[in-house]
Amino acid sequence: MLKLTAKEVARAAGGRLIAGEGKRPLTHISLDSRAMRGNDLFVPVIGERVDAHDFICQALENGAAAVFTSRHRTKEDVERTVAEQTAGTCAGSAARFLSAAWIAVEDTKTALQALGSYLRGRITIPLVGVTGSVGKTTTREMAAAALSAGFPVYKTPGNSNSQVGVPITLSEIPDEARIGVIELGISEPGEMTRIARVARVDCALITNIGVAHIEQLGSQENILEEKLHIQDGMPEDGVLFLNGDDPLLASVKIPGRRIVYYGMGENCDYRGVGLRLEEGYPVFTAMCAGRPVPVRLRVMGSHMVSNALASLAVADHFGVNLEEAAKTLGEFEGYKGRQQIAHVGGLPIIDDSYNASPVSVKAGIEVLCSLAGCTRRIAVLADMRELGPKAPEYHREVGDFISRHPVDCLVLLGELAREIGKEAEGIAQIWYCESLDEVNDWLDGNLRAGDGVLFKGSNSVGLSRSVKHTLERLSGTN
Repeated sequence: MLKLTAKEVARAAGGRLIAGEGKRPLTHISLDSRAMRGNDLFVPVIGERVDAHDFICQALENGAAAVFTSRHRTKEDVERTVAEQTAGTCAGSAARFLSAAWIAVEDTKTALQALGSYLRGRITIPLVGVTGSVGKTTTREMAAAALSAGFPVYKTPGNSNSQVGVPITLSEIPDEARIGVIELGISEPGEMTRIARVARVDCALITNIGVAHIEQLGSQENILEEKLHIQDGMPEDGVLFLNGDDPLLASVKIPGRRIVYYGMGENCDYRGVGLRLEEGYPVFTAMCAGRPVPVRLRVMGSHMVSNALASLAVADHFGVNLEEAAKTLGEFEGYKGRQQIAHVGGLPIIDDSYNASPVSVKAGIEVLCSLAGCTRRIAVLADMRELGPKAPEYHREVGDFISRHPVDCLVLLGELAREIGKEAEGIAQIWYCESLDEVNDWLDGNLRAGDGVLFKGSNSVGLSRSVKHTLERLSGTN
């Protein structure tokens, strides 16, 4: 937990207290002016369209005890802002806002990272870093599940894996945790170095090198180089866990760095053998450095085997009993928006709407096709975004993949998703939609008992709203 006074926070962040009480105790950090938990430090981030400095007084009204600010330099600046943002309200509010700790910094995001780095220096438990193009969050959750067989585990909450999310994650690690699993995500060059130097993980896991964010990073080779910067700040004896089935990761050689490979190939130290799917759920034997460990998962799809093997490799590194780790892995049932399966109104609904890339869409199609007893298999697919100039080609690649699988109907949302239909030969029905409302109308009028439905698309498209609409309608709550 944060557990610092406002004066200590100012010192750690390279700022200075310009108004308010320096002895105020701070417990949490918030980026959202509407969401405070008590004794919060509000960090107003300046975005492309919104400068959160405009909501400082809203944050204080909702319970913030301190704020970072790059807009104010003197107490008089603070007084003017409070007067402007509280015009027409009671005088008591203005006095209360002025009593909060206002900490002047050059840049609020940089100051938050400096605070996160300071907090990392006080953390004595080992931290496992997780990154990759696809499957970061699921692998984070599965690694935490495997490690929980031996330790109280803290893991990144939600999607707090960015330049601003990782420092907040570090500030929330409770005293009772004995190991942490920290997700690190990137979307632009140089970002991993900034995050990794804050997190300073003790070992790192890379799931794969795909084409997510290739628009910003240019090539898969550049993505690999960027992801490998997760080692920045990692000790010399820290272990790098890499997916040996990924061609780019399998070729990585780093002098002096111990690398452990996991996957299905014979080159892997932690290898899956004897894989079979029982109603879509993987059952296999994990050969863990030569030791056989039976594994039965409760998340669907053969691609989950790789995540499980990575988790067992990390658990073994930290001395967790592998049979117990496999047991806790077998209790993991997935993560919201990522291949969550609900059976409603006689239909299995696969909610994989959180995000999408060519690899993850193909995996979702395989899960859909593994569903037993479906009279029709329907894939509702939206645009895969941030794939750069080759985006149409990647969508057509998905369409070609679908054409070789028993999918009965495609519902496609967005201009890029239209490219999927161009290569999806042999599909009985293909419907093109321009909006979520059109998707919902089609689902309302066409779904029937016995259908199996997959929802998959980039998070920014908002396909999760169609999932919610469909589940509510089928359950009779809409």
